[in-house]
Amino acid sequence: MKFSSRTHTCGELRESNIGEKVVLNGWVDTRRDLGGVIFIDLRDRYGLTQIVFEPGYNESAHHEGKHLRSEYVISVEGKVRKRPQGTENPELLTGYVDVMVDKLIILNEAKTPPFQISDETEAGEDLRLKYRFIDLRRPRMQKNLVMRHKMYQVTRNYFDQNSFVEIETPILMKSTPEGARDFLVPSRLHKGKFYALPQSPQQYKQILMVSGMDRYFQIVKCFRDEDLRADRQLEFTQIDVEMSFVDQDDVFQMMEGLMAKLYKEVWKKDLELPLRRLTFDEAMEKYGSDKPDLRFNLEMKTLNKVFENTGFKLFRDQIEKGIVTGLLAPGCGDYTRNQLDVLTDFMKKLGAGGLIWIRVKEEGLESPTMKFFTEEEQQNLVKELGAKAGDLILILSGQKIKTLNLMGHLRLEMARRLMLIKANAEPKLLWVTDFPLFEWDEETKRYYAMHHPFTSPRIEDVDLMESDPGKVKARAYDLVLNGSEIAGGSIRIHNSDLQKKMFKALGIGEEEAEMKFGFLMNAFKFGAPPHGGIAFGFDRLAMIFAGEESIREVIAFPKTASGVSLMDDCPSNVSDEQLKELHIKIRNQEKLI
Repeated sequence: MKFSSRTHTCGELRESNIGEKVVLNGWVDTRRDLGGVIFIDLRDRYGLTQIVFEPGYNESAHHEGKHLRSEYVISVEGKVRKRPQGTENPELLTGYVDVMVDKLIILNEAKTPPFQISDETEAGEDLRLKYRFIDLRRPRMQKNLVMRHKMYQVTRNYFDQNSFVEIETPILMKSTPEGARDFLVPSRLHKGKFYALPQSPQQYKQILMVSGMDRYFQIVKCFRDEDLRADRQLEFTQIDVEMSFVDQDDVFQMMEGLMAKLYKEVWKKDLELPLRRLTFDEAMEKYGSDKPDLRFNLEMKTLNKVFENTGFKLFRDQIEKGIVTGLLAPGCGDYTRNQLDVLTDFMKKLGAGGLIWIRVKEEGLESPTMKFFTEEEQQNLVKELGAKAGDLILILSGQKIKTLNLMGHLRLEMARRLMLIKANAEPKLLWVTDFPLFEWDEETKRYYAMHHPFTSPRIEDVDLMESDPGKVKARAYDLVLNGSEIAGGSIRIHNSDLQKKMFKALGIGEEEAEMKFGFLMNAFKFGAPPHGGIAFGFDRLAMIFAGEESIREVIAFPKTASGVSLMDDCPSNVSDEQLKELHIKIRNQEKLI
């Protein structure tokens, strides 16, 4: 089928083009027949242009235009004219002109699509993902993907200008499961052995620093076999970065420069630098989260000093080793008992033992617990929280991190109830630093690395790694945007002796360490420079920039929440011949139950 190449896109024509002969190619978006004159909105990813089939202008083209339906793919040749007065559409950049059609070629007919191709659709996500090729025609989705492309270009240009080298690392690598499950790939050539898809290029990028590459980056696919949610996929994209001869401040300065570029060129916003920094302890005690949302001002207060001499047993038992934390909900002092019970049930479902609430009245504090508080404690409580008549005080007590996490959830819930997060709120970007190096798992009775086993402890805490691991702070940091962790990294261990000490603290013996990480440990013995880096969750960052609630809206072909690709029916069965080549046999599932 012969057709002419387009002279313009469907979003390009303006009044300056009036009188020109043009060729447009695209999809039929809408069709209107008004008294014999047929108006078509022709669409491509650049926009819409109205084309007109008029019997008095070209009878042959008008006759052919009668056959057009939604989503037909067509090529038209015609002349640009100024739209008749009163028919202009100022909402479209092309809305002051249209094209009188001289020639029409139908390149492909189309079935009626399963849902309307528009920015807003009532189609469910499963239907949209099954017909993703249709869904991606929606202007909103195309805008998201173009924005993502722009983010790629800004990122690559920025790192290139700062002497970083983009280096690809292997997709088939050694399995070293740390945290999430690996995706395993059986080897045909090596019976019974497996490759793993990388959860991160962590060890390779450290090897690159040992090799003297100095500054590395990569926009890379990573894989984790874990439960999915709105901001998590089985396969995801990272901006992976590593630098030699740096400390934490060097990494911060470089990444803040990248974020300022992305803000300006993608989001059209200015970013004030340097960014605010909070330690992990500060973030937890003030906001109940290591990824605090600072777009609103509700701040938690530690009340241990207020109740340091209390006779209230519930608090007294927590003062020494746990925490008593409070949150002021302004203007909520008129909450009914039913509303307070709903809040209490909300907290209990999250794992809290209960919730203490106190209404602040002109005549004093009102709560079933007031009989346990002295007058001095009540006054100090009001002063510490800055409470006034009409406010509501909420208090939790218990093991420190768990209790702060719970209050953090309550803080977000109250922000939703009070509608404190406005759609046009100024974005809040910050660093969270000084994370614990280890976290204790009560079930297995052992320590795990909070980030990964190559994270360096603070130098002043190294001696505590054996005597009191729980007090060791890491040279680790996260970058947080609007309550979402968008990047995480650390200064790495570059000394084999310190790395051995780290493995020992994690209960990883020499034999296991050699089996899993021997090649990295060996590299350290040949002169490893001090180095550190960071990895951005690119999909999550794109989601926030696009104003979406799910990363599936900024990924061309995502999986559903159950890890399925509905469009191409993946994962799928494979033939017995393929399995035989890989030395794999599927066991009878009934016998395994």
